[in-house]
Amino acid sequence: MIRAQNLTKTFMIPLEKRYTFKENLVELFRPARQQEIQALNKVNFEVMKGEFLGIIGPNGSGKSTLLKILAGILVPTAGQVEIQGKISPFLELGVGFNMDLTARENIYQNGIILGLSHKAIDKRFKQIVEFAELEKFIDTKLKNFSSGMHVRLAFSVAIQVDAEILLMDEVLAVGDMHFQQKCFEVFNQYKKEEKTIVLVTHDMSAVQNYCTRAIFLNEGKIVKDGPAIEVVAAYTEYATSQ
Repeated sequence: MIRAQNLTKTFMIPLEKRYTFKENLVELFRPARQQEIQALNKVNFEVMKGEFLGIIGPNGSGKSTLLKILAGILVPTAGQVEIQGKISPFLELGVGFNMDLTARENIYQNGIILGLSHKAIDKRFKQIVEFAELEKFIDTKLKNFSSGMHVRLAFSVAIQVDAEILLMDEVLAVGDMHFQQKCFEVFNQYKKEEKTIVLVTHDMSAVQNYCTRAIFLNEGKIVKDGPAIEVVAAYTEYATSQ
């Protein structure tokens, strides 16, 4: 379903900032100094149909960058990605929400952004609201929601998208234990449906319990790729030695 070949991503980070027109004019013929950051360095892997792949590693290891390239949000500096199947990215839940609109209005707006038709949203509206547990607040503006309510609504809309490949970035990092358990139930359903899932997370227990395979990334390179339990053990050993 996914094939990544020699994926490399380099970012150029400015070391100095020029805010005003005068500053830019004075420095017109002197290029701003930049630092090259290599987020990914010749990463190769494949994901087969029905696999539940966990991607783990320390902060800044390239996990989120990799997921954004798979989703088509970022373009690799070198290498290529081949995708077979419709993708649903759960990268930044709630992107596209309007804080001045009600939860009801945002369900329709966000659902359409994610590729659902108005008729499909009508059909699934009750299910979305019940999963988010926001029946009493459906006509409340989002700017009056707590962060937990915001995330529940975003996740509830996102899981309605029919896709063969799901890309998830730290969807378990927010929300209370009750909501996280509901997320795990969704994971179990996805596994039964043999959907292909790529999960970026710092939750090692989730990787061990749900992932059939894992990749340990560090400094943009794959350190280990294999059974989830073995990869988690390798990462745990690395983390405790730092």
